[in-house]
Amino acid sequence: MSLDQVKPLLASNFTKCVKGYHLINDDPIKETPWEDINAIILKAAGCSVDSQSNGSHKSGSDISCTIGGFSNKSTQYDRGNKSFSISSYRLTTVCSAKNHGSITEILAEIDSRKNFNYYSIIVREDTGTQILYDWYLIPADHPSVNPASYTWTPRLGKTKKNQDEVTGWQTNMVNGSSMSITFSMSSQLWMFVNITDEMKKFVVGSCLVAKGRKYNYIQLYDKEV
Repeated sequence: MSLDQVKPLLASNFTKCVKGYHLINDDPIKETPWEDINAIILKAAGCSVDSQSNGSHKSGSDISCTIGGFSNKSTQYDRGNKSFSISSYRLTTVCSAKNHGSITEILAEIDSRKNFNYYSIIVREDTGTQILYDWYLIPADHPSVNPASYTWTPRLGKTKKNQDEVTGWQTNMVNGSSMSITFSMSSQLWMFVNITDEMKKFVVGSCLVAKGRKYNYIQLYDKEV
């Protein structure tokens, strides 16, 4: 089963699941509910889900299914829906304030832990009264999300406390996207993704919902019995 074969069903199921979630939830869809919702979407489209991480914060694959391995992420749009950022691997074993490491070591560590085929990202725009959701399935080796696609240089501090000290790593821009690692933030890899026309083709589904749940748990129960 290929992604192209099930895309129409995935898009339809995405809309149903997002609207169903908001029948009983005010909170936006974030990391933990997104994994469960993503699994429901896949199963309803006939994709067998072999395993889930069930909310584990370990880096790597969250869902293993017929299409491949998914790393689930949730985030908000920046700059008028033209970009978004996601966090990924914590890399304290290969770089830190005490041991800056080398890019060769850092890329090798990331590559050894990359056990998935796609980033499955739900991105939202919250207007106050409505929430727009877009679901991206970005191949894990796409240049925008592949650390090896960038040129890495040490990041130097700019405050009085750490001026000219190495505080992490940063990259050049590739089609408006970039990456960084900040030692004070658990040496976590951050990806800043620019939404080019090419990136838009990775949107599997979109959904606009009005904020405000329609039922609480008691009302839902009474409706069913």
